[in-house]
Amino acid sequence: MLAERLTHAVAHHAEGPCWWPGWGGLRWVDMLAGDVLALDASGTVTRTHVGDVAAMIRPRAGGGAVIAVERGLALADEDWRVDPLRPMWETDAVRMNEGGVAPDGSLYVGSMAYDQAEGAASLYRVGPDLDVATALDAVTVSNGIDWSPDGTLAYYDDTPTGRIQVFDWSPDDGLTQGRVLAEVDGFPDGLTVDGEGGIWTAIFGGGRVERRAPDGTLDAVIEVGARQVTACTFGGDDLDELYITTSREGLDDGEDAAAGSLFVARPGVRGKAVTPFAR
Repeated sequence: MLAERLTHAVAHHAEGPCWWPGWGGLRWVDMLAGDVLALDASGTVTRTHVGDVAAMIRPRAGGGAVIAVERGLALADEDWRVDPLRPMWETDAVRMNEGGVAPDGSLYVGSMAYDQAEGAASLYRVGPDLDVATALDAVTVSNGIDWSPDGTLAYYDDTPTGRIQVFDWSPDDGLTQGRVLAEVDGFPDGLTVDGEGGIWTAIFGGGRVERRAPDGTLDAVIEVGARQVTACTFGGDDLDELYITTSREGLDDGEDAAAGSLFVARPGVRGKAVTPFAR
């Protein structure tokens, strides 16, 4: 299957797409520009600047959004007024990266060192009271995370490992019993889980999104017309459209002209409804 290109190269390093009806549709980030992008029904893309970095965005149960910024989180209200919270760390060598919301409404969001130093990053769990706990430490590029339809499993990528991991998950115990779901030919980036339990993973540098069955078997591939595929999410009124973000970070001018564009595919399955952050 081949993804359709929806936009021109609107972002330098697009990431973190999320569909939420309360926003009127799709939002994603231009990470190192610090901008949140929005796609309207006419295909027009607008952007809102939120900080030096905008790493991911998810809806809030109380309205608006939670946004990962360079060294922590910011809360946006329904008018997109942004309130940065206290930084979660002091060093400027590490920034936020991808994340997702667990079935209980807690936010899991991870970091990475700017130089991608091995083991310098963590995955954090943030509760509705904004209490922070470390869910995983000594990771390198904390990337996509999402949950099985029944909420008992979490799938996670630490990109340089080349592996998709799966954990048991519960509200009381969090992530436990981590193991390898699959070895990937390339660099697994953002991921999302469909309503049948299939795991869709963006392969950075590979120009594709792969679907794996819950047992790790590769069973579908979507080719994307840009090499640096960063993340994907289901959206549309029936959650049957897979939106795919791409990046032109590190590319020369004129190299891979579609990099930074938004793509869409219709793979014949539906996604799960997004759980909002319980704040």
